[in-house]
Amino acid sequence: MNISLRQLRAFLAVARLQHFRRAAESLHLTQPAVSRHIADLEAELDVRLFDRNTREVMPTEAGRYLQGAVERVLEELEGVLAHVHSESERRHGKVRVAAVPTLSAGLMPQCIAACARHYPELTVQLHDQVQTLVLESVRGGEVDFGLAIEPADPEAFHSETILHDPFVLVCRRDHPLAKLASVPWKKLQGELLVLLDHTSGSRRLIDDQLLAHHVAADVVQQTGHTHTAFRMVEAGLGISITPSLSMPASDQLAVRPLTPIAKRAITLIRRRQRSLSPVAELVWIQIRDMAAQLSPTRCAPSKPG
Repeated sequence: MNISLRQLRAFLAVARLQHFRRAAESLHLTQPAVSRHIADLEAELDVRLFDRNTREVMPTEAGRYLQGAVERVLEELEGVLAHVHSESERRHGKVRVAAVPTLSAGLMPQCIAACARHYPELTVQLHDQVQTLVLESVRGGEVDFGLAIEPADPEAFHSETILHDPFVLVCRRDHPLAKLASVPWKKLQGELLVLLDHTSGSRRLIDDQLLAHHVAADVVQQTGHTHTAFRMVEAGLGISITPSLSMPASDQLAVRPLTPIAKRAITLIRRRQRSLSPVAELVWIQIRDMAAQLSPTRCAPSKPG
């Protein structure tokens, strides 16, 4: 049986529009060309597909059956062809990712480097933003997706939690709490705290833990970046609570686990009901795989000395 894709497309156009001229216009063909495709198809199948008169063209029973079957087959075929085409394009292009500062510094450099090694023609553009701006960038379509702390309204996004990052205490090495192997949350009562401000996704979770453990927080300073908070701790202005991914590299500071353990959920987010482009999906998977490779010892606090 010798039936072409052009014949099937012409048949579908006529069946849907029930008009040869309009079908020809939709296919950018002449009306005689469409008529010839239909005639050749009917001859090949040895069946009449349309009843024609001067006013309308109506599919016969066989035509209606063929229309439903061909629509399904062509839709599947177009999906297959689109997939094959995307495979050739999926490693080329630019992907924009918004990430909160602790993840921009603690996770994204390795991910971007891995993408550069595996997909050299793919560019990852990082938007280093506070939590509130990450959510706005994703919601507004300014980036392909975001890497954030689990949002307070998770239903607003399609999300995937890829890592749980525990909170730790940061203090000077000469601080009394530095002598403990781990620090109960209740021990923070009466301490001067230097915390991230409320633009951070972690601050809401830290406040929840302080409240849950009945710690009356005496927050003496609020900063936009953990680096600033650590410098204030070094200066003796107080102690800080930080995610383990942002632990300071400082000889003057000690890091201790907080007990009971409380963690923040590191989450990949994108707009609901919006699929990722093939290149963006590659980067999404790379970040997810990189997070899975992080071992607990990577974030292990230093021992009391």
